[in-house]
Amino acid sequence: MTSEGAGEAGTADGTTADASVETIQREMTVFARRARASAGRMHPELSLVSYTLLGHLEEKGGCRATDLAAHYALDKSTVSRQVAALERAGLIERRMDPEDHRVQVLHLTEAGTEILAQVTRSRRVAFRERLTGWSEEDLARFASYLMRYNATGTTAVTPDGRSPRD
Repeated sequence: MTSEGAGEAGTADGTTADASVETIQREMTVFARRARASAGRMHPELSLVSYTLLGHLEEKGGCRATDLAAHYALDKSTVSRQVAALERAGLIERRMDPEDHRVQVLHLTEAGTEILAQVTRSRRVAFRERLTGWSEEDLARFASYLMRYNATGTTAVTPDGRSPRD
Protein backbone atom coordinates (compact mmCIF):
# COMPACT_ATOMS: atom_id res chain seq x y z
CA MET A 1 0.00 0.00 0.00
CA THR A 2 1.32 3.48 -0.81
CA SER A 3 1.71 6.11 1.83
CA GLU A 4 -1.26 7.88 0.32
CA GLY A 5 -3.34 4.75 0.71
CA ALA A 6 -2.14 4.30 4.26
CA GLY A 7 -3.01 7.92 4.98
CA GLU A 8 -6.51 7.44 3.67
CA ALA A 9 -7.07 4.29 5.69
CA GLY A 10 -5.58 5.84 8.83
CA THR A 11 -3.15 4.34 11.27
CA ALA A 12 -2.22 4.84 14.87
CA ASP A 13 1.32 6.06 14.05
CA GLY A 14 0.39 9.47 12.63
CA THR A 15 0.72 8.68 8.94
CA THR A 16 -2.75 10.04 8.30
CA ALA A 17 -1.75 13.44 9.69
CA ASP A 18 1.58 13.30 7.83
CA ALA A 19 -0.16 12.46 4.56
CA SER A 20 -2.70 15.23 5.14
CA VAL A 21 0.00 17.81 5.82
CA GLU A 22 1.86 16.70 2.69
CA THR A 23 -1.33 17.02 0.63
CA ILE A 24 -2.07 20.46 2.08
CA GLN A 25 1.47 21.67 1.31
CA ARG A 26 1.29 20.33 -2.26
CA GLU A 27 -2.16 21.77 -2.94
CA MET A 28 -1.28 25.18 -1.46
CA THR A 29 1.78 25.28 -3.73
CA VAL A 30 -0.46 24.55 -6.72
CA PHE A 31 -2.84 27.26 -5.50
CA ALA A 32 -0.02 29.83 -5.24
CA ARG A 33 1.35 28.94 -8.68
CA ARG A 34 -2.11 29.19 -10.21
CA ALA A 35 -2.65 32.58 -8.54
CA ARG A 36 0.64 33.92 -9.93
CA ALA A 37 -0.11 32.58 -13.41
CA SER A 38 -3.65 33.93 -13.50
CA ALA A 39 -2.64 37.40 -12.29
CA GLY A 40 -1.14 38.27 -15.66
CA ARG A 41 -4.30 37.19 -17.43
CA MET A 42 -6.45 39.36 -15.15
CA HIS A 43 -4.48 42.49 -15.98
CA PRO A 44 -1.23 42.24 -17.94
CA GLU A 45 0.31 45.24 -16.21
CA LEU A 46 -0.57 44.16 -12.67
CA SER A 47 1.37 41.25 -11.16
CA LEU A 48 0.04 39.30 -8.20
CA VAL A 49 2.54 41.11 -5.98
CA SER A 50 1.37 44.51 -7.26
CA TYR A 51 -2.28 43.51 -6.85
CA THR A 52 -1.58 42.39 -3.28
CA LEU A 53 0.24 45.60 -2.38
CA LEU A 54 -2.52 47.75 -3.90
CA GLY A 55 -5.11 45.76 -1.97
CA HIS A 56 -3.21 46.27 1.26
CA LEU A 57 -2.95 50.02 0.64
CA GLU A 58 -6.68 50.19 -0.04
CA GLU A 59 -7.51 48.13 3.04
CA LYS A 60 -5.32 50.26 5.32
CA GLY A 61 -6.20 53.58 3.70
CA GLY A 62 -2.51 54.03 2.90
CA CYS A 63 0.70 53.12 4.70
CA ARG A 64 4.44 53.55 4.61
CA ALA A 65 6.67 51.37 2.43
CA THR A 66 8.34 50.10 5.61
CA ASP A 67 4.91 48.93 6.82
CA LEU A 68 4.48 46.93 3.59
CA ALA A 69 7.93 45.40 4.03
CA ALA A 70 7.18 44.43 7.63
CA HIS A 71 3.71 43.06 6.86
CA TYR A 72 4.95 40.81 4.04
CA ALA A 73 8.37 40.06 5.60
CA LEU A 74 10.10 41.52 2.55
CA ASP A 75 13.38 43.33 2.27
CA LYS A 76 12.94 47.10 2.07
CA SER A 77 14.76 47.19 -1.27
CA THR A 78 12.28 44.70 -2.74
CA VAL A 79 9.34 46.82 -1.61
CA SER A 80 11.11 49.93 -2.87
CA ARG A 81 11.35 48.46 -6.38
CA GLN A 82 7.70 47.41 -6.33
CA VAL A 83 6.60 50.82 -5.06
CA ALA A 84 8.68 52.61 -7.71
CA ALA A 85 7.07 50.53 -10.45
CA LEU A 86 3.57 51.25 -9.10
CA GLU A 87 4.40 54.97 -8.93
CA ARG A 88 5.71 54.99 -12.51
CA ALA A 89 2.49 53.30 -13.60
CA GLY A 90 0.51 56.05 -11.85
CA LEU A 91 -1.22 53.60 -9.51
CA ILE A 92 0.08 54.95 -6.21
CA GLU A 93 1.37 58.25 -4.92
CA ARG A 94 3.31 59.44 -1.91
CA ARG A 95 1.75 61.93 0.47
CA MET A 96 3.24 63.62 3.47
CA ASP A 97 1.98 62.24 6.77
CA PRO A 98 -0.01 65.07 8.36
CA GLU A 99 1.23 64.04 11.84
CA ASP A 100 4.90 63.65 10.90
CA HIS A 101 6.09 65.61 7.88
CA ARG A 102 9.25 63.49 7.68
CA VAL A 103 7.16 60.41 6.76
CA GLN A 104 5.67 59.65 3.36
CA VAL A 105 2.53 57.55 3.17
CA LEU A 106 1.63 55.57 0.07
CA HIS A 107 -1.92 55.92 -1.26
CA LEU A 108 -3.78 54.62 -4.26
CA THR A 109 -4.38 57.06 -7.07
CA GLU A 110 -7.70 57.15 -8.87
CA ALA A 111 -6.17 54.95 -11.60
CA GLY A 112 -4.88 52.54 -8.95
CA THR A 113 -8.32 52.32 -7.36
CA GLU A 114 -9.94 51.65 -10.74
CA ILE A 115 -7.46 48.94 -11.77
CA LEU A 116 -7.66 47.29 -8.36
CA ALA A 117 -11.47 47.22 -8.60
CA GLN A 118 -11.33 45.81 -12.14
CA VAL A 119 -8.90 43.04 -11.20
CA THR A 120 -10.84 42.27 -8.02
CA ARG A 121 -14.03 41.82 -10.05
CA SER A 122 -12.21 39.52 -12.49
CA ARG A 123 -10.72 37.49 -9.66
CA ARG A 124 -14.13 37.10 -8.00
CA VAL A 125 -15.60 35.82 -11.26
CA ALA A 126 -12.72 33.35 -11.61
CA PHE A 127 -13.14 32.13 -8.02
CA ARG A 128 -16.90 31.80 -8.40
CA GLU A 129 -16.43 29.75 -11.58
CA ARG A 130 -13.90 27.52 -9.85
CA LEU A 131 -16.20 27.05 -6.84
CA THR A 132 -19.34 26.38 -8.87
CA GLY A 133 -21.18 23.45 -7.39
CA TRP A 134 -19.83 23.88 -3.89
CA SER A 135 -22.54 24.02 -1.24
CA GLU A 136 -22.89 27.08 0.97
CA GLU A 137 -21.71 24.91 3.86
CA ASP A 138 -18.57 23.85 1.95
CA LEU A 139 -17.81 27.46 0.98
CA ALA A 140 -18.24 28.66 4.57
CA ARG A 141 -16.08 25.82 5.90
CA PHE A 142 -13.36 26.47 3.30
CA ALA A 143 -13.38 30.21 4.05
CA SER A 144 -13.17 29.54 7.79
CA TYR A 145 -10.28 27.09 7.35
CA LEU A 146 -8.35 29.58 5.22
CA MET A 147 -8.89 32.35 7.75
CA ARG A 148 -7.87 30.04 10.59
CA TYR A 149 -4.76 28.92 8.72
CA ASN A 150 -3.72 32.48 7.85
CA ALA A 151 -4.36 33.73 11.39
CA THR A 152 -2.18 31.15 13.12
CA GLY A 153 1.56 30.79 13.27
CA THR A 154 4.29 33.29 12.78
CA THR A 155 5.66 32.24 9.40
CA ALA A 156 5.47 35.24 7.12
CA VAL A 157 4.28 34.88 3.55
CA THR A 158 5.21 37.09 0.64
CA PRO A 159 2.48 38.76 -1.43
CA ASP A 160 2.81 36.06 -4.08
CA GLY A 161 2.10 33.29 -1.58
CA ARG A 162 5.68 32.11 -0.95
CA SER A 163 7.57 31.87 2.31
CA PRO A 164 10.48 34.34 2.34
CA ARG A 165 12.70 31.26 2.57
CA ASP A 166 11.40 29.78 -0.71
